[in-house]
Amino acid sequence: MIASGSRYVALGSSFAAGPGIRPIVHPPAGRSGNNYAHLVAAELGLDLVDVSYSGATTAHVLDTPQDEAPPQLDALTPETALLTITVGGNDLEYVGAFLRGSFLNTVAKPATILGRRVANRIRARVSYLKDDAAYQTVTDSLTTVVERARERSPEARILLVDYLSLVGPATRPRLDVPLNEEQLPSIALMADGLAAAFAKAAAASGAELVAASAASRDHAIGSAEPWTTGFTLRPSYLGGHVSYHPNAAGMRAVADLVLETLRT
Repeated sequence: MIASGSRYVALGSSFAAGPGIRPIVHPPAGRSGNNYAHLVAAELGLDLVDVSYSGATTAHVLDTPQDEAPPQLDALTPETALLTITVGGNDLEYVGAFLRGSFLNTVAKPATILGRRVANRIRARVSYLKDDAAYQTVTDSLTTVVERARERSPEARILLVDYLSLVGPATRPRLDVPLNEEQLPSIALMADGLAAAFAKAAAASGAELVAASAASRDHAIGSAEPWTTGFTLRPSYLGGHVSYHPNAAGMRAVADLVLETLRT
């Protein structure tokens, strides 16, 4: 177990930052004060340095500034005792493809008034499938993140925390998400490829794996108790939410998975 008062650094993209979950403590990053890092730190009494940032790729963790933020690895010091990493989805445009497809399909419905050909052109603008090389690149990048992190923080316990499942057995095309029967399985395949990249990177680097993807499969969109949000065009000031991202229950679940791993 990590001792109380130890330095904990959280790296990652929006699935770590928690956009849309109140309170938002850093608006440019979409970083929530109730994301899983904050919940873990509060539970264990840790000194949290959370540099997770919505939209981040593995490059933003390794060596590329994002907006005003320096590369996320810069937050690591030799005193860091715990490190969690949730990044790589944006390298594949995982959520981005899901969002674009959902938006275009929603827009295509009224476009059918102009003719089915116009509607089909709108729907055809999204590519959902990635080749094996793309997943291998994410695996290699995650492995490099762990290796570079270990150089900066040799005593840190390093956890690769993968992405909550958006699509699961209960997710129905057209009803729960605005994708059809051909599009939805492609999103599920991309999620599987991302989860496999985390598992391979953990095995290659010696980091510990927190498989949030597997634990949340029965809590995907369309389930009785979803841990992620569905699609909406409604803005937040009209009661909308950030589409296809963890909700408060999902962040709590990921925090519990991290705590369970740390207590093992």
